[in-house]
Amino acid sequence: MLKFSGKIFDGTKLIEGTVLVEGNQIVEVEEGKMESDSTKGFIIPGMIDAHLHFFGVHEDNVMSWNLVNEIDVAIRSTRDMERLLRSGFTTVRDLGSKVATRLSNLERSGEIIGPRVIASGYSLAITGGDDDPRDLPLEMAQKLSYSFYCDSPYECRKAVRLAVRQGAGVIKVYASGAFSQGGKILPGLGPYELKSIVEESHRFGLKVASHAYGREAILNSVEAGVDTIEHGLGLDKDTASMMLDRGTCYIPTLATYEIPFHVANPEVRRYREEAVSRHMKEDVKLAKSVGLKIATGTDYVGSDARPHGKNYREAVLLSQFMGNDEVLASTTSVAAECLGIRAGRIEKGYLADLVVLRNDPLQNVENLSPENVLYVVKDGKMYRGVGRED
Repeated sequence: MLKFSGKIFDGTKLIEGTVLVEGNQIVEVEEGKMESDSTKGFIIPGMIDAHLHFFGVHEDNVMSWNLVNEIDVAIRSTRDMERLLRSGFTTVRDLGSKVATRLSNLERSGEIIGPRVIASGYSLAITGGDDDPRDLPLEMAQKLSYSFYCDSPYECRKAVRLAVRQGAGVIKVYASGAFSQGGKILPGLGPYELKSIVEESHRFGLKVASHAYGREAILNSVEAGVDTIEHGLGLDKDTASMMLDRGTCYIPTLATYEIPFHVANPEVRRYREEAVSRHMKEDVKLAKSVGLKIATGTDYVGSDARPHGKNYREAVLLSQFMGNDEVLASTTSVAAECLGIRAGRIEKGYLADLVVLRNDPLQNVENLSPENVLYVVKDGKMYRGVGRED
């Protein structure tokens, strides 16, 4: 049996005492009782990144994401898995890549060290849409892509089944594309296509995560019944209220936008920068004021600019809009609820996912950084954290 004593953020509130772990579950939380033979520190549930990608690239662009050698991706992503775990992340959700379903299987079988991976397999997008490398011939692009292209409700239902065949634990869709000239957002999957995807996914017991830029894409996604809105640039009060009514989670991925992304066209770059600036200042503020469930997700891809292991940055950025206790909930209990897993809480009967920190993140969210992670417990197994010196 493992024992951990100290100040404990249990997923919703601060207590003090001892956590007892047996097997892969928390078997007791003894408030006020401090065990002399326990590991000491500030204890939180294992952190969750609800939106990332295992791309295993150096550069950040669509062509690199699609053309990178899959052996390189597998080797680099295996390294990234261990780095994520030792940085305090016990669950991650990969929303589109070529290797994540395999990483998930290998982690479950104990062949590699890393967080639990909820993988979408290939994402679902329209032909010529986001993540379609359009400089390549269509046949080649479809062969190299980490997305299934589907262009009707019937094709979309089949694409869901193809993702299920890959071993998907969630379905990722593109309800919009990127920015184009004139400040327009390129279209993605339409209302009928999204509805068919949600129906088919829920039939298989899978949640649906929607990449949505702009009011139209967010509205179409929420009306179709998706479970989480990813990015959500351009959130407005009406769509936020609809999300609240339907219990749709919001994952703003602020961390990816604090890092410059090269856009060659100056007009497109200007409109993108304006939308990102509004997102970083206003969208989360609105989501918070309405009462949406906000979960942490970075959209990090394992590149030089967005390296796995620094994923705590999302919590730091969210702390501009909410209290530190709410930030910790967003990266633990709220994220777990949005993903539909029995984790994210230090409570009897929950998965034994814990992080022992050197310093108190309720005082300063920067204390979630890897350098402060002493130990990580995932499924009841203890690992040395990045911040452990011996």
